[in-house]
Amino acid sequence: MERLVFVGGGLATAKAVERLRQEGYDGRVTVVAAEPHLPYERPPLSKALLLGEDVDPTVLAPAWWDEHDIDLRIGTRAVAIDRARRRVEVDPGGSVGYDLLVLATGARPRIPDIAGAEHALGLRTIEDAQAIDAVLAGGGPLAVVGAGWIGLEVAAAARSRGIEVTVVESSELPLERVLGARLARHLADVHRGHGVGLRLAATVEEVLVASDRAVGLRVDGGVVESAHVLVAVGVVPETELAHAAGLAVDDGIVVDERFQTADGRILAIGDVARAWNPTLRDRVRVEHWDEAIRQGRAAADVLLGRDVVHDWPPYFFTDQFEFQMEYVGRAGVGDRLEVRGDVDGGEFIAYWIGREHRLTAAMNVGIWDVADRLRDMIGTRVDVDDLTDLR
Repeated sequence: MERLVFVGGGLATAKAVERLRQEGYDGRVTVVAAEPHLPYERPPLSKALLLGEDVDPTVLAPAWWDEHDIDLRIGTRAVAIDRARRRVEVDPGGSVGYDLLVLATGARPRIPDIAGAEHALGLRTIEDAQAIDAVLAGGGPLAVVGAGWIGLEVAAAARSRGIEVTVVESSELPLERVLGARLARHLADVHRGHGVGLRLAATVEEVLVASDRAVGLRVDGGVVESAHVLVAVGVVPETELAHAAGLAVDDGIVVDERFQTADGRILAIGDVARAWNPTLRDRVRVEHWDEAIRQGRAAADVLLGRDVVHDWPPYFFTDQFEFQMEYVGRAGVGDRLEVRGDVDGGEFIAYWIGREHRLTAAMNVGIWDVADRLRDMIGTRVDVDDLTDLR
């Protein structure tokens, strides 16, 4: 492992490189990072930064990279992988040779097939967050396409700053596929209670554009007038580099529980990796902050030759007005929902139960310091009569 190369300068890469140096690895490490920034965390982009909080999302201090002899090439894009010669072609800079290669290329916002959508705001990078922050500072109204996590978090931040917001969603309820109808209705009520306009089961026919800027939506034949439009309908994994190199791709780069592709010299981690998870008994691609940290550290252990299997249940969190929660696991279609606590009061725990009475996911809302206990329960058999709010 004389030449270790990471393609992608996000959180997963930063945590992998940090752990390698902490564990005494002193080989050559090169990080090829397309964004012109030091690696940073993304959750503050849709939360703290849009609420005007003074936060620095940078993962490791600028001096750390030099002090630990990391060849960090920010603003450099990998354009091709030559597996036979074990080289990565980069722009600018020619090429970088590797003995082991880790792909952490991340994802990009999905642009729906709607006229004018390319002119709307999106949220993935620091520059995107700065653009949205400037929009909110200038006043609204704001139209949001998509009632997923990012769309709803931006809507909550905008309303907290006094901006008029309308969210347009094609499903009957926001996040119904993740939360189920009962809890999705609760979340919708929370947003309506704070003045967010929800247009549900609606079809966006066109993003209205003036002077190359999105200024409204045509929805089901009518018009939603706004000063700005945000499109937040998910992301697309950046798999083009891997696909061109002949690696298996299926909604992400296909890897095993040790992040290894079919090429023994190439691994993939982070948002782009579709990895086998023994606990969930499925291959999953997880786009959340905690998973990037866990995968980065676990991949470092794999690179160091340790017997590591990544079977960590996915975890994520959100803050939307008083709806502040943590979610662990991965519920399946048709799983039974059991709720313990006070939903109307915003303090409850939701449990999802799948086949063989096994707990597939759990979510704590307004009840804290229980996530580790819930994580330990994932995959175990549970008795519905024994479930509580853990208080």
